[in-house]
Amino acid sequence: MLLVIDIGNTNAVIGIYQEQELISSWRVASDKTKTSDELGILFNELFKVKNISPSKISAGILSSVVPTITPNVVEMCQDYFNLSPLLIGPGLKTGLNIKYENPKEVGADRIVNAVAALSLYGGPLIIVDFGTATTFCAVSQNGEYLGGVICPGVLVSAEALFSKASKLPRVEIVKQEKIIGKNTVSSIQSGLYYGYTSQVDGIVKQMQAELNWQAKVVFTGGLSQLLADGCTTVDIVNPDLTLEGLRIIYELNQRC
Repeated sequence: MLLVIDIGNTNAVIGIYQEQELISSWRVASDKTKTSDELGILFNELFKVKNISPSKISAGILSSVVPTITPNVVEMCQDYFNLSPLLIGPGLKTGLNIKYENPKEVGADRIVNAVAALSLYGGPLIIVDFGTATTFCAVSQNGEYLGGVICPGVLVSAEALFSKASKLPRVEIVKQEKIIGKNTVSSIQSGLYYGYTSQVDGIVKQMQAELNWQAKVVFTGGLSQLLADGCTTVDIVNPDLTLEGLRIIYELNQRC
C-alpha cells in the first residue's frame, strides 16, 4: 500500500492507496508543534480506526508547503513505517513543463494538482484549489504549467473580518438562499459566500479570455463542493485531486 501525504498551511490530507484505489483518507490540522513521535502515534491511531495494518504500507510520497513540518513527517515515516517518502520538489519527474519565471516558486500542491487534473481529465485546464489561499492554475493541453492567480482563502477572509471588525461575529461559511441578509450573521455569510463565488467566476472568465481557449475548470480542496454550488464556471469537482496527483507522480517515478 502507498501512503500519500499533502501538508497545507491549515490542514494535512492523508491517504492510503491499494494500487490505484484510494481506500481511506483523513484531513487533520497542520500542527507545527508535533514531534515525529506524536505524529507516529496519530497516524497509527488513524490507521487502527480503518483496520489498516501499518506493516502493509510499503511506500510513501509527501507534498508540503510548510517546511517546518516536513522533517518531522519524514522522520515519522522512517521510524514508524520503515520507509523514506518521495518528496515533491526539484528532480522528481512530473511530466509538466513549468513556464513560471522561477519554477522553484510554484507550490508543491499546485504541481501535484496539475499533474492529477491533466492525467484524469486532459487539457487545457484551469484548476482552482480552495485552501488557506485559493489558487488558480492554468495548464495547457500539452502539459505546460503556464502560471496562475493566488488569493486569500474564504476562511482567511472570514477570520480577517472577525478580527478587524470589533462588532462583527465569527460565522460559518454557508450558502444563504437569498443574497440580501436580514440580520448581521446572514449578511456576513452572504457577503463571504456570494462575494467569493463571484470572485472565483470572475477570475476564471478573465483567465479563459486571456488564454484564448476554453479550458475545463476543476475545483478541489476542502470547500470545493460548497463553493461549486454557487459558481457557474466549474466543470468538475474532485476533493481528492491532490491525493490522486501524489499517487500518479509516485507511479511515474517508479517507471523511470
